[in-house]
Amino acid sequence: MSDQKIFIFDTTLRDGEQVPGCKLNTKEKIELALRLEELGVDIIEAGFPISSPGDFQSVEEISKIIKNATVCGLSRAVQKDIETAAAALKLAKRPRIHTGIGTSDSHIKSKFNSTREEILVRAAQAVKWAKNFVDDVEFYAEDAGRTENEYLARVVETVIAAGATVVNIPDTTGYCLPDQYGEKIAYLMNNVPNIDKAILSVHCHNDLGLATANSIAGVRAGARQIECTINGLGERAGNTSLEEVVMVIRQHKSLGFYTGVNTKELNPMSQLVSDTMRMPVQPNKAIVGANAFSHSSGIHQDGFLKDASTYEIINPEEVGAAGSRIVLTARSGRSALAFRFHKLGYSFTRNDVDTLYERFLQVADTRKEVMDEDLHGLAKAYQASAVTA
Repeated sequence: MSDQKIFIFDTTLRDGEQVPGCKLNTKEKIELALRLEELGVDIIEAGFPISSPGDFQSVEEISKIIKNATVCGLSRAVQKDIETAAAALKLAKRPRIHTGIGTSDSHIKSKFNSTREEILVRAAQAVKWAKNFVDDVEFYAEDAGRTENEYLARVVETVIAAGATVVNIPDTTGYCLPDQYGEKIAYLMNNVPNIDKAILSVHCHNDLGLATANSIAGVRAGARQIECTINGLGERAGNTSLEEVVMVIRQHKSLGFYTGVNTKELNPMSQLVSDTMRMPVQPNKAIVGANAFSHSSGIHQDGFLKDASTYEIINPEEVGAAGSRIVLTARSGRSALAFRFHKLGYSFTRNDVDTLYERFLQVADTRKEVMDEDLHGLAKAYQASAVTA
């Protein structure tokens, strides 16, 4: 059987923008939307049109310029929300309205002071309203992660019958363990009679650091769309990281999936989002962090210099990174030191390196990192002492 495509739904411009301090203006959103389309994402969630005039304008302007990707606007299960989203999307070549409502007992009782039966009616009505404007309607069952599976299956069946083409199963609070989330998706695949009429989507938050694992568990269980953001930006601890799920799928070909993302654009896209949204990327971030391809331990450096695959499962060029980096610290070994001296143009013998290494350690114990200028100083001092001797 041939590999199956996993659709990448990017919500950097909507959920990612909800990070404090990451507000984007329309010009910035347009620039990022164009780059997301170049990256190869399938759906761009451009914003929440009813939330503000600025967000409406952003969704409207993005709708005008995006040619290949689907442009999506978020709404609540409220008629005015849906009408406003439709108005913002009216010029989109591939418009999608993303509407929904909370389905967990916590949301039903605390947020809506409602009942399960009333929520079913409201969910179906929201989808029907959206279908008056667009063919492609996605429904989100907010807090699906904590929604009882039997009731969630009823919700999914109901909204598909009303016309939903995609049903989003969010782990809104990042509560689920991967096996729990995978079992939830599998339950829906096996217990919703009309499940073949729609695509299940995963939207996982990272409150327990499990968003990527949960998303992969979801697609292994039958979901075919992953909702994610560049750099994992999003509410609270963030969303599923786009670069992580894309590379998991790419590296683990045995999963039988593929995406349309151009992985060589991942690092440039990460940097653009970081700069535009004024949110630094943590150095140890997978795939796009500054240290993702750096090696400082002597054991790692030695293995890497002999064969890069001993400590790197991804070629940096594959994700648009500048390259691997040997970082010299007090934990580094002789092979790394010899390598760096060679890169700087010095031809030292093994005996030379043995002597230099002892002097190097004295410097390294006083620095977080030994830089090239330090190595030049060591080399010149060593060469001068050799001439004197």
